[in-house]
Amino acid sequence: MIDTVTTLIEQRRLGELAALLRDRHASDVVDLLRQLGRPERALVFRLLPRPLAVDVLASLDAGERDALLKDLTDEETRQLLAGLSPDDRTYVLEELPGPVVQRLLNLLGPEDLREARQLLGYPDDSVGRLMTPDYVALRPEWAVVQALEHVRARGRESETIDVLYVVDEGWRLRGTVGLRHLILAPRDARIGGLMQPPVAALPPTADREEAVRLMSRYDLFALPVVDREGVLLGIVTVDDVLDVAAEEATEDFHRIAAVEPLDTSYRDAASWSLYRKRVGWLIALVAANLVSSSIVAVYEETLAAAVALAFFIPLLIATGGNVGTQSAAMLVRALATGDVLPTDWRRTLAKELVVGLALGSTLGAGGSILGALRGGVDMGIVVGISMFLIVVVTNALGVALPLMLVRWRLDPAVASSPMIASIADSVGLAIYFAVATALLGNAGAR
Repeated sequence: MIDTVTTLIEQRRLGELAALLRDRHASDVVDLLRQLGRPERALVFRLLPRPLAVDVLASLDAGERDALLKDLTDEETRQLLAGLSPDDRTYVLEELPGPVVQRLLNLLGPEDLREARQLLGYPDDSVGRLMTPDYVALRPEWAVVQALEHVRARGRESETIDVLYVVDEGWRLRGTVGLRHLILAPRDARIGGLMQPPVAALPPTADREEAVRLMSRYDLFALPVVDREGVLLGIVTVDDVLDVAAEEATEDFHRIAAVEPLDTSYRDAASWSLYRKRVGWLIALVAANLVSSSIVAVYEETLAAAVALAFFIPLLIATGGNVGTQSAAMLVRALATGDVLPTDWRRTLAKELVVGLALGSTLGAGGSILGALRGGVDMGIVVGISMFLIVVVTNALGVALPLMLVRWRLDPAVASSPMIASIADSVGLAIYFAVATALLGNAGAR
């Protein structure tokens, strides 16, 4: 498509270009804009129909959005912002630099400005930043025919009408009614008799990951947001939650790899930004690895007395790091999906202790055979016992560290693979040399 668009721009056949773009999906247009130069990008964007342009603006990354808005006039920008739903408008504004946000806020009308300021007032990563106040509410005393008239009158302004919310005179949430049930119900039936209790609801200050968890658990495509008194403030829809799930998964991947999460996409990130996101962790890991060097120095005499011990250091510390990384990765994912709760720590540790004992026995037996073949029976015993203990301990550490981070209200994904591996290296060396000193110390002295 890029060749066709480029040709139409060069030949100034803008009418044909507008017709070509009219029925495209927003994601396809975003991909197209990313391949165009700055002047062509602004021209193509101006040719988009208003609804499609709004969807494209909401789908762009922060850096791309900022660059595009700079090429538009204030009136074009005002119309675009006015066309965005409140939750998408909040998403657009919170990702832009402060001066740009202030300029855009000044372009909004009084009602849109009030909504934007309210949503931007909630904490970062909160449900309040995701919710939209555009929903359809019904009263329990209404008849079905009256409710349907209300849906027809207000439905165009709503984010979704698949689920309708029933509120009392104080706007407190009482229940929900699916549009399907409303259409199929008798015309004179009362809404109070059709509504179901809300499956779940969240306060606006709740973390957005909780919205992801609840909507996944209960298969919801809209989640009500209420205040302390149960007053319905807005709803969170599945499209917003999918974006959050993707962002959170990306952040977890970065942290698991010992990288600070990027503020923008990798494509838009500058080299200096990538350097800053990585160098701090690498320095911290170097410092952690110095502990391993110190342990080797402490047991220098033991290592000199039995040189064969050096052959098995890479094997043992690598195994410990692998085991710890496995258990940490499984637990971090289980915590993220809600499969394991922080209160389940006793049961989780007990389960992993059993798993660690089984893994340690298996790998310890294999290690003892390798040790015996390389250094004799005594070395086989040392390697086997060390392997067993290292596996049991590092497996427990891989579980305990994420649980401790959750207890301290930190992201468990911080228990990254490099961090677990560095800790496992130090622990493994300490165990290995302690066992070797205990079993081979006298023999080494002779």
